[in-house]
Amino acid sequence: MNPKTHLIIAIDGHSSCGKSTVAKAVATHLNYTYIDSGAMYRAVTLFCMNAKLIKDNTIDEEQLRAKIDQIQIEFRSNLGSDHAHTYLNGVCVEETIRELTVSKLVSPVSKIPFVRTAMVKLQRKLSQNRGVVMDGRDIGTVVFPHADLKIFMTASDEIRAQRRYDELKAKGQEVEFAAVLHNIRERDYIDSNRETSPLRQAEDAVVLDNSYLNRKEQLEWILSLIKERFSHLSN
Repeated sequence: MNPKTHLIIAIDGHSSCGKSTVAKAVATHLNYTYIDSGAMYRAVTLFCMNAKLIKDNTIDEEQLRAKIDQIQIEFRSNLGSDHAHTYLNGVCVEETIRELTVSKLVSPVSKIPFVRTAMVKLQRKLSQNRGVVMDGRDIGTVVFPHADLKIFMTASDEIRAQRRYDELKAKGQEVEFAAVLHNIRERDYIDSNRETSPLRQAEDAVVLDNSYLNRKEQLEWILSLIKERFSHLSN
């Protein structure tokens, strides 16, 4: 049997530990497609907010189920950007979905079973017949349980909160560190304890604790792992 020429690389882990950043870098280096599964759930959350399906932190699941087929999510390449941007029903929402208002609600939305079923179906469709790097919470356990390489990323919650705080402040958003840290810990708890597709490390995943690694060091670590395991790949 000929060795595979294109891999499926699954990167799971806790919120705000840099999964998307390193996944984009790996995809760029390998000339693979990068799919941000977290952006997809954030887009669904934004749809719920815009459609007024969330009141007092309670989601109207009946109305969301009725409207789920109206949610169209795409990733499009934009000039001047090194990665594809997220589009919700034809509108670019890349910046909006990263705001703390969305972050506070994304875990409750993403734990809804029929939402996860719809997103997993779309994720698998986007990944057909191509080399893919995808990051999220359940990529190596649910979406692609037979992924060629599984990485589980983590870092201390304080370090993750500081990174997220710095990112939001750099974008001009007024946030308090304590609020960001609370959001990080709350999302960790919800993601790890939900009934459907909880966040957990796959048995065959390799752990990358990036608490004290910069972006270049993380990329080099993953590329070295790929080279070691898949020496037949030219990259």
